Amino acid sequence: MRKILTLAFSAASLIVAGAAVARAADLPTSYREEEPDQRNGVKIGYLDCEIGGGVGYVLGSAKEVDCTFHSTVGSKRVEHYSGAIRKMGVDLGFTTRSRLVWLVFAPTAGYHHGSLSGLYQGATVEATLGAGVGTNILVGGTSGSIHLQTVSVTGQLGLNVAATGTSVTLTSTE
Repeated sequence: MRKILTLAFSAASLIVAGAAVARAADLPTSYREEEPDQRNGVKIGYLDCEIGGGVGYVLGSAKEVDCTFHSTVGSKRVEHYSGAIRKMGVDLGFTTRSRLVWLVFAPTAGYHHGSLSGLYQGATVEATLGAGVGTNILVGGTSGSIHLQTVSVTGQLGLNVAATGTSVTLTSTE
């Protein structure tokens, strides 16, 4: 019982602390160009993902993702990716939809078609009561050359509490 109360308190704290970003599922996205960061490489764009709704079970969940990469350098092209987000751990409740936006970094300003395809792994913490927020810490990608912003925020709608190990698999659809 004590663990449930602790988890409920943590979820409530996350909701209160993240109230400003809880509407991320409906916010427009726009990013300005920044100077290269020697640790992360060059920001080449952002990946905007719509995550399908679903039910979280005690031991985890799996949901489809549809993503669009928006290049902010060169030809400013758009590419589409599909995949899945899988969570293993405490995942209780349901979500009707979610939105996740990642900044994308590369060692140089160059980019090749389909470069974001790959496996990203890490952890997720979410709390949703109507509108909610989650934080993802994911690393991986294409042989370490292209990578996503390590820490990202998810906006979602539903009733859910999750603290899980997470993997995201992306495949180019073009």
